[in-house]
Amino acid sequence: MKKKTFLKSCITATLLTLASTSVFASNGLIAIITPSHDNPFFKAGAEGANAKAKELGYDTLVASHDGDVNKQNQLIETAIARQAKAVILDNADADASIGSLERLKKAGIPAFLYDREINKTGIAISQIVSNNFQGAQLGGEKFAELMGDGGEYVELVGPESDTNAQVRSEGFHDILDNFPEFKMVARQSANWSQTEAFSRMESILQANPNIKGVITGNDSMALGAEAALQAAGRKDVFIVGFDGLDYARDSILKGSNIKATIMQPAYAQAQRVAEQADLYIRTGTTGLPEKQLMDCVLIDGSNAKHLSNFALKQ
Repeated sequence: MKKKTFLKSCITATLLTLASTSVFASNGLIAIITPSHDNPFFKAGAEGANAKAKELGYDTLVASHDGDVNKQNQLIETAIARQAKAVILDNADADASIGSLERLKKAGIPAFLYDREINKTGIAISQIVSNNFQGAQLGGEKFAELMGDGGEYVELVGPESDTNAQVRSEGFHDILDNFPEFKMVARQSANWSQTEAFSRMESILQANPNIKGVITGNDSMALGAEAALQAAGRKDVFIVGFDGLDYARDSILKGSNIKATIMQPAYAQAQRVAEQADLYIRTGTTGLPEKQLMDCVLIDGSNAKHLSNFALKQ
């Protein structure tokens, strides 16, 4: 009888310990909302933020808005209903996201943005983004080197309403417009899409068979352009992309059309925003300005073998 009582007491004590662990081990919930994880860049960011938040003792809710502002609004409402300690967001639109972030602020839930800014300050605690202009300048310099004595080239850009698309294009042209021997014969939006870039490149190539190079606002479009060039048997046209996808790395290492890309530190960026969310939750401040930049890195044949999941690893 005593043995059974002792065993029951042990089980009860264990259950109480487990219960207290489940209650007290978590510092609360952090919601992490990003674009679709079908894109490796967005997936890496979500994984980085999620890993760091869990390491810091938080439960996490990881979800994708798929570029849909209405879905993003619903996910933010869910975060409010679940009394999240913070929301980490890679937003769906620089203007349309402002209203839901103001709703978050009114609910007393701090927002921490990364990758893409919104067109307003004072409603997010942090906005950590890649230094897109600096990165695009690096891409422009490499592109100019590859263009050599000059010739015709093409630019594929992201959505015209996207801040990153605008800034990257401006950074490219800050370099390329200094070379009168370079002639841009086409500039079209492929909306960050590999599929759209393929069809755009097919049409552009038919109208402009003498192009020498293609510069793109992200690596998905670079891969679409590369597929179209390969289908046309055009191994002579080089591509410079932007993002630092492992797929672009593989193309560089194989000596295919893509000769360079610009790496955004997606994983490190997302981890940094999670660290700042934790600091703010604990102390009420990050001690840092709202807008913060992280520099990008040129990836070409000299260092491509070290690129893995948006980081250079030795």
